[in-house]
Amino acid sequence: MILDAFTLAGKVALVTGCDTGLGQGMTLGLAEAGCDIIGVNRKAPQETTQKVQALGRRFHAIQADLSRHDRLQDIVREAVEEMGRIDILVNNAGTIRREEALSFSEKDWDEVMDLNLKSLFFLSQAVAKQFIKQSSGGKIINIASMLSFQGGIRVPSYTASKSGVLGLTRLLANEWAKYGINVNGIAPGYMATNNTQELREDAARNQEILDRIPAGRWGKPEDLQGAVVFLASSAADYVNGYTLAVDGGWLAR
Repeated sequence: MILDAFTLAGKVALVTGCDTGLGQGMTLGLAEAGCDIIGVNRKAPQETTQKVQALGRRFHAIQADLSRHDRLQDIVREAVEEMGRIDILVNNAGTIRREEALSFSEKDWDEVMDLNLKSLFFLSQAVAKQFIKQSSGGKIINIASMLSFQGGIRVPSYTASKSGVLGLTRLLANEWAKYGINVNGIAPGYMATNNTQELREDAARNQEILDRIPAGRWGKPEDLQGAVVFLASSAADYVNGYTLAVDGGWLAR
């Protein structure tokens, strides 16, 4: 049965930034599909923990600052000690700074690039080594953005980092497919989360955005659940290096 290819029963997913918003939505989708979850966050994700456990899945929280790259190996080690293995990595954690390019600071540049791109690469590297050690392949899903495809305004480091995520997704797929590791991405459209609160509260900008989305609405965290479950499952075994836009048709306009 084709639906059997979408099950994640018995799998373990490591998800970064799963305490709120899109990360929480994807985590719950993975749990509903059968995954036990390792959640990596700056603070304890109490609500996500409760919701995952209510679905009958295990949840182990790791509190860590992902911009501290010396901590990444410890995260993988703790995850394996707790759950026995890792099958799926979702690189969701990220940050954004808004300022005109003429005034953008080096601090805002470095903080965004460190978390959104550098940490993503080195955590992927650490998890890929674990996949190879397990001799079972694995799935890596990077969270990109509409600004992986477009320039945007007032977010230079975010645009640079998310463009880099799209490129790294392709490169890692090229190098790691031979180990049975699929590396793909999801590019969310304009989603109603805390990252976009400033945009949604600007009446003029909010309307401009809605006017361009064929679906006529902002996305919701649950809109990413189908995409993340697909890319994490054996149904996507022949999908490599692709970044799937979940955008209500934004890029089609």
